[in-house]
Amino acid sequence: MGADMSGRGVIRRAVAGQRRDVVVGSLLGAAHQTGEALVPVLIGLIVDRAVVRPDGGALAVWLVVLAVVYAMLSYGFRFGARAGERAAEQAAHQLRLDVVRRVLAPHGGAEAGRPPGALVNVATEDARRVGALNMALTLGIAAVVGVVAGAVLLLRASVPLGLLVLIGAPVLMALGHYLARPLEHRSQAERERAAHASGVAADLVAGVRVLKGLRAEPAAVARYRSTSQASREANVRAARAAALQTGLMLTLTGAFIALVALVGGRLVLSGSIGLGALVSAVGLALFLPGPIAVLAWVGAELAKARASAARIADVLAAPGETTGGTTEPATPASGELRLHGLGHAGLHGIDLTVRPGEHLGIVVTDTADAATLLRCLARRCDPDRGHVELDGTPVTELAPAALRSVLLVAEHDAQLFDGTLLDNVTAAAPAGADPQPAMDAAAVDEVAATLPGGTAGRIGERGSSLSGGQRQRVALARALAADRSVLVVHDPTTAVDAATEARIATGIRRARTGRTTVLVTSSPALLAATDRVVLIDGGTITAEAPHEDLVRDHPVYRSAVLT
Repeated sequence: MGADMSGRGVIRRAVAGQRRDVVVGSLLGAAHQTGEALVPVLIGLIVDRAVVRPDGGALAVWLVVLAVVYAMLSYGFRFGARAGERAAEQAAHQLRLDVVRRVLAPHGGAEAGRPPGALVNVATEDARRVGALNMALTLGIAAVVGVVAGAVLLLRASVPLGLLVLIGAPVLMALGHYLARPLEHRSQAERERAAHASGVAADLVAGVRVLKGLRAEPAAVARYRSTSQASREANVRAARAAALQTGLMLTLTGAFIALVALVGGRLVLSGSIGLGALVSAVGLALFLPGPIAVLAWVGAELAKARASAARIADVLAAPGETTGGTTEPATPASGELRLHGLGHAGLHGIDLTVRPGEHLGIVVTDTADAATLLRCLARRCDPDRGHVELDGTPVTELAPAALRSVLLVAEHDAQLFDGTLLDNVTAAAPAGADPQPAMDAAAVDEVAATLPGGTAGRIGERGSSLSGGQRQRVALARALAADRSVLVVHDPTTAVDAATEARIATGIRRARTGRTTVLVTSSPALLAATDRVVLIDGGTITAEAPHEDLVRDHPVYRSAVLT
């Protein structure tokens, strides 16, 4: 991607990246339009040279010429349209890749203030609209050539008619551009509303189980109905603007063609042009509405593309939540994790050292503080104060991708994907690694037993065929199978029964022997299997001891994990 992250920059790159197909499509389209303009002229010549003065030989020759022109214009349309469509699809695909890369970029920030559905809408519909501008551009250039060719041929038949077209066509183009401005604004509003509706729908689908549990379906339906209605109204306003612009342009075009026909008819009556020239002039007058209408359509497509390009540019130019880093972590990583005076949001002066190979539990009394801690450890944001070190190197100095190859933060709401159980578990595992120990540790064998096909059974989008506890176990197995030197896990067993939770606590300890593991949880079973537990209350560390000692001696800790 270039440095220009404006809407114009997005359009410029979309066109420049497909310049070869755009040029080829424009040239072939121009050949098609030129052939279309030549057809009435050739018919006029045939009338003058082989019909008014009957001549069989001349008629045969001109018919062959006419057939060649038809073949040329047919070839130009077929392959020109193919090149233009290829340019449109490839540009749209490249834009989708750019948006997805930005969304998945390690420094984050693209999703800020945007629901997932809105980002999907940008990566699909907006990318398609901007890519389609390449097709519109090839057709627009061809239409300009067609108008010019028609005007030149009219000049040869009659100077007044040719001048009329040369003056009138640019005026119509300017009017089309002016009339497209309201459409651009309405198109922007329509895309915003549609993206918001998609985002609300995605949120509702993701939380459908929770909504049913809370019996909140009516409120959710009412919310989506209101959002969908607003999107429909914006779409109707955009459609009305497009219809008005198209209708006005067709009216103006029809009036212009009528004027050309009127002037041509008067010239015929005055004897300034002959029968063949009349036929040519009438044919050209009928031909011209086509390319002029295409120019009006190109103006509308440009207006839509500008609105979509602005939305794509907003995503691509979104500021990151973290700054870059280039240092590679130590190899092999020992797994020592240190927090020095960490302060961010509700956290204040967190000083903590996690020794290599240690199995540490962290209990946070405020769920917002737990989320902040995880964001800082995963480097989804940089802390306001202090820093986090991995093996003595601040994580802000480490390359994001390299950091994630050593330190993995498995969040509570980790998502599964549509595929087999085994595919989900091994998604982040090193090549050739045996996933069985991770699956045993997370008690995934019980999940596999419930699926047709066992570990080869499909679990559906977001693990829809699994229960909440089963999804948690698969997500935990995936985190364990990744085999990172440092693993931070957040509440991996909140939906799991007590017996299975105890088995998982032992399994995690066994699977992570010799590697640093941090469990951010309030589960007594998981905390009992740790070497020590740190209590964060009020944004600061207030206690640090083995689980049994804290349960016996610390009321706040006891309340946090036992109630």
